[in-house]
Amino acid sequence: MEKFSFISEVDSVRIDKYLSDQLEDYSRSAIQKLIEDGHVFINEKSCKSKNKIVINDVIEVTIPKAKEVEILAEDLDLDIVYEDSDLVLINKANGVVVHPAPGHYSGTLVNGLLFHCKDQLSGINGVIRPGIVHRIDKDTTGLLVVAKNDKAHQNLSEQLKDRSLKRVYYALVHGVINHRTGVIDAPIGRDPKDRKRMTVTSKNSKEALTSFEVIESFKNYTLVKCKLKTGRTHQIRAHFKYIGHPLVGDETYGPRKVYGQTGQMLHAKEIGFIHPSTNEEMRFETELPIFFEKALNNFRNQN
Repeated sequence: MEKFSFISEVDSVRIDKYLSDQLEDYSRSAIQKLIEDGHVFINEKSCKSKNKIVINDVIEVTIPKAKEVEILAEDLDLDIVYEDSDLVLINKANGVVVHPAPGHYSGTLVNGLLFHCKDQLSGINGVIRPGIVHRIDKDTTGLLVVAKNDKAHQNLSEQLKDRSLKRVYYALVHGVINHRTGVIDAPIGRDPKDRKRMTVTSKNSKEALTSFEVIESFKNYTLVKCKLKTGRTHQIRAHFKYIGHPLVGDETYGPRKVYGQTGQMLHAKEIGFIHPSTNEEMRFETELPIFFEKALNNFRNQN
Protein backbone atom coordinates (compact mmCIF):
# COMPACT_ATOMS: atom_id res chain seq x y z
CA MET A 1 0.00 0.00 0.00
CA GLU A 2 1.33 3.45 -0.96
CA LYS A 3 0.32 6.79 0.50
CA PHE A 4 0.75 10.26 -1.01
CA SER A 5 0.06 13.67 0.48
CA PHE A 6 -0.07 17.01 -1.31
CA ILE A 7 -0.75 20.63 -0.36
CA SER A 8 -2.49 22.37 -3.22
CA GLU A 9 -0.78 25.32 -4.86
CA VAL A 10 -3.54 25.80 -7.42
CA ASP A 11 -7.04 27.19 -7.24
CA SER A 12 -10.33 25.95 -8.71
CA VAL A 13 -8.96 22.76 -10.33
CA ARG A 14 -10.80 19.43 -10.39
CA ILE A 15 -9.30 16.91 -7.99
CA ASP A 16 -9.00 14.18 -10.65
CA LYS A 17 -7.20 16.60 -12.99
CA TYR A 18 -4.86 17.74 -10.22
CA LEU A 19 -3.92 14.22 -9.14
CA SER A 20 -3.40 12.99 -12.71
CA ASP A 21 -0.79 15.75 -13.06
CA GLN A 22 0.87 14.88 -9.75
CA LEU A 23 0.85 11.08 -10.12
CA GLU A 24 2.23 10.62 -13.63
CA ASP A 25 2.12 6.81 -13.43
CA TYR A 26 -1.68 6.87 -13.08
CA SER A 27 -4.16 7.79 -15.80
CA ARG A 28 -7.04 10.13 -15.11
CA SER A 29 -9.48 7.21 -15.27
CA ALA A 30 -7.37 5.32 -12.69
CA ILE A 31 -7.46 8.39 -10.43
CA GLN A 32 -11.24 8.58 -10.83
CA LYS A 33 -11.52 4.93 -9.80
CA LEU A 34 -9.45 5.62 -6.67
CA ILE A 35 -11.74 8.53 -5.82
CA GLU A 36 -14.84 6.43 -6.45
CA ASP A 37 -13.50 3.66 -4.18
CA GLY A 38 -12.88 6.12 -1.34
CA HIS A 39 -9.09 6.30 -1.47
CA VAL A 40 -8.81 10.08 -1.91
CA PHE A 41 -9.48 12.73 0.75
CA ILE A 42 -9.51 16.52 0.65
CA ASN A 43 -8.94 18.03 4.09
CA GLU A 44 -9.74 14.60 5.61
CA LYS A 45 -13.10 14.41 3.81
CA SER A 46 -14.05 12.03 1.00
CA CYS A 47 -14.67 13.61 -2.38
CA LYS A 48 -15.92 13.15 -5.92
CA SER A 49 -13.95 13.54 -9.14
CA LYS A 50 -15.78 16.75 -10.02
CA ASN A 51 -14.87 18.45 -6.72
CA LYS A 52 -12.49 21.37 -7.13
CA ILE A 53 -9.57 22.10 -4.84
CA VAL A 54 -8.31 25.48 -3.69
CA ILE A 55 -4.93 26.75 -2.52
CA ASN A 56 -3.65 25.06 0.68
CA ASP A 57 -6.09 22.16 0.51
CA VAL A 58 -4.52 18.99 1.92
CA ILE A 59 -4.99 16.04 -0.42
CA GLU A 60 -4.30 12.51 0.74
CA VAL A 61 -4.22 9.49 -1.56
CA THR A 62 -3.93 5.82 -0.65
CA ILE A 63 -2.97 3.37 -3.40
CA PRO A 64 -4.18 -0.11 -2.39
CA LYS A 65 -1.80 -3.00 -2.92
CA ALA A 66 -2.27 -4.49 -6.36
CA LYS A 67 -3.63 -8.00 -6.57
CA GLU A 68 -1.01 -10.52 -7.58
CA VAL A 69 -1.41 -11.62 -11.18
CA GLU A 70 -0.08 -14.98 -12.30
CA ILE A 71 2.21 -14.45 -15.27
CA LEU A 72 2.58 -17.63 -17.28
CA ALA A 73 5.72 -18.78 -19.05
CA GLU A 74 5.24 -19.04 -22.82
CA ASP A 75 7.47 -20.58 -25.49
CA LEU A 76 7.94 -17.51 -27.67
CA ASP A 77 10.44 -16.89 -30.46
CA LEU A 78 13.07 -14.70 -28.77
CA ASP A 79 15.95 -13.22 -30.76
CA ILE A 80 18.77 -13.65 -28.23
CA VAL A 81 21.90 -11.67 -29.10
CA TYR A 82 23.96 -12.61 -26.03
CA GLU A 83 23.47 -14.56 -22.82
CA ASP A 84 25.45 -15.58 -19.75
CA SER A 85 24.72 -16.36 -16.08
CA ASP A 86 24.09 -12.68 -15.25
CA LEU A 87 22.16 -11.26 -18.16
CA VAL A 88 20.47 -11.85 -21.48
CA LEU A 89 20.37 -9.40 -24.38
CA ILE A 90 17.26 -9.46 -26.57
CA ASN A 91 16.67 -7.97 -30.01
CA LYS A 92 12.99 -7.13 -29.58
CA ALA A 93 10.66 -7.41 -32.56
CA ASN A 94 8.06 -4.87 -33.64
CA GLY A 95 4.69 -5.20 -31.90
CA VAL A 96 5.97 -7.04 -28.82
CA VAL A 97 4.99 -5.60 -25.43
CA VAL A 98 7.89 -5.76 -22.95
CA HIS A 99 6.03 -6.63 -19.75
CA PRO A 100 2.44 -7.59 -18.77
CA ALA A 101 -0.10 -4.87 -18.11
CA PRO A 102 -3.91 -4.67 -18.19
CA GLY A 103 -4.93 -6.01 -21.60
CA HIS A 104 -1.57 -7.68 -22.23
CA TYR A 105 -1.00 -10.54 -19.80
CA SER A 106 0.28 -12.96 -22.44
CA GLY A 107 2.54 -12.80 -25.46
CA THR A 108 4.85 -10.28 -23.82
CA LEU A 109 8.64 -10.40 -23.69
CA VAL A 110 8.41 -11.31 -20.00
CA ASN A 111 6.22 -14.34 -20.79
CA GLY A 112 8.90 -15.54 -23.19
CA LEU A 113 11.73 -14.81 -20.75
CA LEU A 114 10.02 -16.80 -18.00
CA PHE A 115 9.97 -19.83 -20.31
CA HIS A 116 13.53 -19.38 -21.56
CA CYS A 117 15.23 -18.46 -18.27
CA LYS A 118 13.03 -20.54 -15.95
CA ASP A 119 13.60 -19.17 -12.42
CA GLN A 120 16.76 -17.27 -13.40
CA LEU A 121 15.45 -13.72 -13.52
CA SER A 122 15.96 -10.96 -10.96
CA GLY A 123 13.04 -10.29 -8.63
CA ILE A 124 13.65 -6.60 -7.96
CA ASN A 125 10.73 -5.41 -10.09
CA GLY A 126 8.30 -8.08 -8.88
CA VAL A 127 6.27 -10.66 -10.76
CA ILE A 128 5.12 -8.28 -13.51
CA ARG A 129 8.58 -7.15 -14.62
CA PRO A 130 11.13 -9.78 -13.56
CA GLY A 131 14.58 -8.96 -14.88
CA ILE A 132 13.46 -5.83 -16.74
CA VAL A 133 16.09 -3.12 -16.25
CA HIS A 134 14.73 -0.75 -18.89
CA ARG A 135 11.99 -0.95 -21.50
CA ILE A 136 11.23 0.13 -25.04
CA ASP A 137 7.83 0.79 -26.58
CA LYS A 138 5.71 -1.94 -28.12
CA ASP A 139 6.35 -0.74 -31.68
CA THR A 140 10.02 0.11 -31.16
CA THR A 141 12.48 -2.59 -32.17
CA GLY A 142 15.96 -3.42 -30.97
CA LEU A 143 18.23 -4.14 -28.05
CA LEU A 144 17.07 -4.64 -24.49
CA VAL A 145 19.22 -5.94 -21.60
CA VAL A 146 17.58 -8.21 -18.98
CA ALA A 147 19.08 -9.14 -15.59
CA LYS A 148 19.10 -12.75 -14.39
CA ASN A 149 19.84 -11.97 -10.74
CA ASP A 150 19.40 -9.09 -8.29
CA LYS A 151 23.10 -8.21 -8.18
CA ALA A 152 23.24 -7.76 -11.95
CA HIS A 153 19.95 -5.85 -11.90
CA GLN A 154 21.17 -3.38 -9.26
CA ASN A 155 24.46 -2.86 -11.10
CA LEU A 156 22.83 -2.26 -14.49
CA SER A 157 20.20 0.02 -12.91
CA GLU A 158 22.99 2.14 -11.41
CA GLN A 159 24.63 2.39 -14.83
CA LEU A 160 21.31 3.48 -16.27
CA LYS A 161 20.90 6.05 -13.51
CA ASP A 162 24.38 7.55 -13.84
CA ARG A 163 24.09 7.46 -17.65
CA SER A 164 27.04 5.13 -18.20
CA LEU A 165 24.75 2.57 -19.86
CA LYS A 166 24.87 3.83 -23.45
CA ARG A 167 21.96 3.49 -25.85
CA VAL A 168 21.89 4.50 -29.52
CA TYR A 169 18.71 4.59 -31.62
CA TYR A 170 18.11 5.03 -35.33
CA ALA A 171 14.98 6.97 -36.21
CA LEU A 172 13.41 7.89 -39.53
CA VAL A 173 11.70 11.26 -39.26
CA HIS A 174 9.51 13.43 -41.44
CA GLY A 175 11.09 16.41 -43.16
CA VAL A 176 14.68 17.30 -44.01
CA ILE A 177 16.94 18.32 -41.13
CA ASN A 178 19.44 20.79 -42.56
CA HIS A 179 22.12 20.62 -39.87
CA ARG A 180 24.38 17.61 -39.32
CA THR A 181 24.11 17.38 -35.53
CA GLY A 182 21.94 18.74 -32.77
CA VAL A 183 20.86 18.45 -29.15
CA ILE A 184 17.24 18.61 -28.03
CA ASP A 185 17.21 19.91 -24.45
CA ALA A 186 13.56 20.17 -23.46
CA PRO A 187 11.76 18.83 -20.34
CA ILE A 188 9.12 16.14 -20.86
CA GLY A 189 5.94 15.47 -18.90
CA ARG A 190 2.45 14.07 -19.40
CA ASP A 191 0.32 15.85 -21.99
CA PRO A 192 -2.53 17.43 -19.96
CA LYS A 193 -4.87 16.96 -22.92
CA ASP A 194 -4.04 13.27 -23.42
CA ARG A 195 -2.57 11.21 -20.56
CA LYS A 196 -1.31 8.55 -22.99
CA ARG A 197 1.01 11.05 -24.64
CA MET A 198 4.12 12.83 -23.42
CA THR A 199 4.94 16.40 -24.38
CA VAL A 200 7.54 19.11 -23.90
CA THR A 201 6.28 21.20 -21.01
CA SER A 202 7.53 23.20 -18.04
CA LYS A 203 4.81 21.81 -15.76
CA ASN A 204 5.27 18.54 -13.84
CA SER A 205 8.10 17.57 -16.18
CA LYS A 206 11.62 16.14 -15.96
CA GLU A 207 14.88 17.02 -17.68
CA ALA A 208 15.20 15.34 -21.07
CA LEU A 209 18.23 15.43 -23.37
CA THR A 210 18.53 13.82 -26.80
CA SER A 211 21.53 14.34 -29.07
CA PHE A 212 21.31 13.38 -32.74
CA GLU A 213 23.35 13.10 -35.90
CA VAL A 214 21.99 13.03 -39.45
CA ILE A 215 22.94 9.75 -41.13
CA GLU A 216 21.12 10.08 -44.45
CA SER A 217 18.74 12.56 -46.06
CA PHE A 218 15.93 11.86 -48.51
CA LYS A 219 13.48 14.01 -50.44
CA ASN A 220 11.05 14.43 -47.54
CA TYR A 221 12.63 12.41 -44.74
CA THR A 222 15.79 12.13 -42.63
CA LEU A 223 17.49 9.15 -41.00
CA VAL A 224 19.00 10.18 -37.65
CA LYS A 225 21.20 8.51 -35.05
CA CYS A 226 20.06 9.42 -31.52
CA LYS A 227 21.87 9.14 -28.21
CA LEU A 228 19.86 9.34 -25.01
CA LYS A 229 21.30 11.40 -22.18
CA THR A 230 18.12 10.73 -20.16
CA GLY A 231 15.47 8.03 -20.41
CA ARG A 232 12.02 9.60 -20.29
CA THR A 233 8.92 7.83 -21.56
CA HIS A 234 8.54 8.34 -25.34
CA GLN A 235 11.55 10.69 -25.21
CA ILE A 236 12.73 10.45 -28.82
CA ARG A 237 9.18 10.43 -30.17
CA ALA A 238 8.11 13.49 -28.14
CA HIS A 239 11.34 15.41 -28.79
CA PHE A 240 11.24 15.04 -32.57
CA LYS A 241 7.55 15.94 -32.56
CA TYR A 242 8.56 19.07 -30.63
CA ILE A 243 11.13 20.18 -33.25
CA GLY A 244 8.71 19.57 -36.11
CA HIS A 245 10.13 16.24 -37.32
CA PRO A 246 7.87 13.46 -35.96
CA LEU A 247 8.87 9.85 -36.53
CA VAL A 248 7.63 8.11 -39.66
CA GLY A 249 4.82 5.71 -38.81
CA ASP A 250 4.18 7.18 -35.36
CA GLU A 251 0.41 7.53 -35.20
CA THR A 252 0.52 9.02 -31.68
CA TYR A 253 2.90 11.89 -32.40
CA GLY A 254 2.82 12.28 -36.17
CA PRO A 255 1.09 11.46 -39.47
CA ARG A 256 -0.42 8.06 -40.18
CA LYS A 257 1.61 5.00 -41.04
CA VAL A 258 3.73 4.72 -44.16
CA TYR A 259 3.79 1.68 -46.47
CA GLY A 260 1.30 -0.12 -44.26
CA GLN A 261 3.79 -0.44 -41.40
CA THR A 262 2.29 -0.33 -37.91
CA GLY A 263 4.44 1.50 -35.40
CA GLN A 264 7.12 4.13 -35.51
CA MET A 265 10.41 3.79 -37.38
CA LEU A 266 12.55 3.64 -34.26
CA HIS A 267 15.22 1.01 -33.61
CA ALA A 268 17.42 0.55 -30.52
CA LYS A 269 20.50 -0.22 -32.59
CA GLU A 270 23.38 -0.12 -30.11
CA ILE A 271 23.86 -0.69 -26.39
CA GLY A 272 26.97 -0.52 -24.24
CA PHE A 273 27.61 -1.21 -20.55
CA ILE A 274 30.10 -2.60 -18.05
CA HIS A 275 29.44 -6.26 -17.28
CA PRO A 276 28.15 -6.49 -13.68
CA SER A 277 30.45 -9.40 -12.74
CA THR A 278 33.53 -9.24 -14.98
CA ASN A 279 33.73 -5.40 -15.27
CA GLU A 280 34.37 -5.97 -18.97
CA GLU A 281 33.22 -3.20 -21.29
CA MET A 282 30.56 -4.68 -23.56
CA ARG A 283 29.00 -3.25 -26.72
CA PHE A 284 26.41 -4.75 -29.04
CA GLU A 285 24.88 -3.63 -32.32
CA THR A 286 22.03 -4.99 -34.44
CA GLU A 287 20.98 -4.49 -38.03
CA LEU A 288 17.88 -2.50 -38.84
CA PRO A 289 14.78 -4.73 -39.19
CA ILE A 290 13.67 -5.67 -42.71
CA PHE A 291 10.64 -3.35 -42.76
CA PHE A 292 12.87 -0.42 -41.75
CA GLU A 293 15.42 -1.14 -44.52
CA LYS A 294 12.58 -1.56 -47.01
CA ALA A 295 11.27 1.91 -46.17
CA LEU A 296 14.75 3.42 -46.53
CA ASN A 297 15.20 1.79 -49.94
CA ASN A 298 11.81 3.10 -51.07
CA PHE A 299 12.82 6.62 -50.07
CA ARG A 300 16.21 6.26 -51.79
CA ASN A 301 14.45 5.34 -55.02
CA GLN A 302 12.32 8.50 -54.75
CA ASN A 303 15.35 10.83 -54.57
